[in-house]
Amino acid sequence: EVQLVESGGGLVQPGGSLRLSCAASGFTVDEDAMSWVRQAPGKGLERVSTITLNGGSIYYAESVKGRFTISRDNAKNTLYLQMNSLKSEDTAVYYCAKGGRAPYDRVGQGTQVTVSS
Repeated sequence: EVQLVESGGGLVQPGGSLRLSCAASGFTVDEDAMSWVRQAPGKGLERVSTITLNGGSIYYAESVKGRFTISRDNAKNTLYLQMNSLKSEDTAVYYCAKGGRAPYDRVGQGTQVTVSS
């Protein structure tokens, strides 16, 4: 069974950093494109970042370019999102997703990120 389990969210002050992890099972993270998406309160789902099948192409939403970095560790079968210089507008539930675009093959349960002083 394909499963995605996110972790690493929490409360952080503006300007701070967090690293989200997504542990995959039932498939390997290098056999498909993988994405991070988020949903802020009262808003729709937003694709934050995608890493392609062979890692040759990476997408970042304009709002996070230069601040977020997506990566994956094939040995640990885990996807990461390093988030630096966090802003209040980054507050959202962050989801790991299998696939490069909606509709995604599978989406995790999400992890809450709150940026507040």
